Amino acid sequence: MKRKHVVIEGKVQGVFFRANTQRIAASLGLTGWVRNLSDGRVEAVIEGEENNLAAMLEWCWKGPPYAAVRRVEVTEEPYSGDYTAFSVRY
Repeated sequence: MKRKHVVIEGKVQGVFFRANTQRIAASLGLTGWVRNLSDGRVEAVIEGEENNLAAMLEWCWKGPPYAAVRRVEVTEEPYSGDYTAFSVRY
């Protein structure tokens, strides 16, 4: 199991990025959270199997239909197992 800390830049707020991230993560069996940052970026912490994390990170580069992703910054962190689901933070 792995954990990734992800920050996504571009047109990623106001385009249902968080809701779609939650939906995709849940479909891949991933846990963690996603939230908007005050500077217009989206931040997420995602935990799960490596192949499912890779699929999630690939999706983060595309995002939902109205998103325009410019950059995805990924940092590997120690796996915690703290999450039981994937949630949207406000």
